[in-house]
Amino acid sequence: MCELIYKDLCEIAGAEYVLRDESMSRHTTFRVGGPADFLVMPDMESLPKVIAYCREKGIPCLVIGNGSNLLCGDGGVDGVVIEIGKRMSGIRVGAENVAAEAGALLSAVSARAASESLTGFEFAAGIPGSIGGAAVMNAGAYGGEMKDVLTDVTVLTSEGEIRTVPAEELDLSYRHSAIPGRGYIVLSVSLRLKTGDSDAIFAYMAELKEKRVSKQPLEYPSAGSTFKRPQGYFAGKLIQDAGLRGFVAGGAQVSEKHCGFVINRGGATAADICSLMEHVQQTVREQFGVELEPEVKFVGKF
Repeated sequence: MCELIYKDLCEIAGAEYVLRDESMSRHTTFRVGGPADFLVMPDMESLPKVIAYCREKGIPCLVIGNGSNLLCGDGGVDGVVIEIGKRMSGIRVGAENVAAEAGALLSAVSARAASESLTGFEFAAGIPGSIGGAAVMNAGAYGGEMKDVLTDVTVLTSEGEIRTVPAEELDLSYRHSAIPGRGYIVLSVSLRLKTGDSDAIFAYMAELKEKRVSKQPLEYPSAGSTFKRPQGYFAGKLIQDAGLRGFVAGGAQVSEKHCGFVINRGGATAADICSLMEHVQQTVREQFGVELEPEVKFVGKF
């Protein structure tokens, strides 16, 4: 059966874009995770065909982007992982609009916008994700969010239709959109920006980069902010005040540089990271009565 699935996927997407027993540690920024039965890297044409094939055959299917907000279990992922990446990363720029395919990295989109003297997307320059994933979770940083600039998304529906959905219909709020709940897969994103001064835009991006480098543990694998911001609090401050700076569980650690980050300090497993997150949640709950909700998404077998 596995041989037949592999052969069919190769015919649909191209043999060089289909991997077997592929470690998810190579496809997540946490650098942990067991093997996926199959990992497919489609282009815009083959993506709907791979999705349709999996649904027809009853094969579990997980769609990911850059893996920057995922914690994949040590047991890996059954079925097919579809990675929307380089083969779906085109960027087109209009007068004050940017259209980007879902796999385009936020850093690439922001750099392209800046080079075209378009302002409003600087906040995304340092977020290590793809623009499709950013739309799904309404990603944001430094006072900016996707909902501030998003005009619409083109999606593949669960019925296999391609639709363009206006941003106002996506229920965008803090780290949330209606996209996952509706079973949509983002194909491309449209942004509305404003004309600005290219030098000033690049200077602001450099300023934000310096803030990230100085305050965040970018030298270690992580999934960025591990927990969502609780109403009226900051997760990192709560964790620090709970005395958990530098707390270790196996190869996982609460960053000493920024307590809002759980890092893979070397050789961490998904189990280590889960154990650490649970300890942090319990300690903060006991000391402050605040429930920390993970910002990372859990996928695969734990």
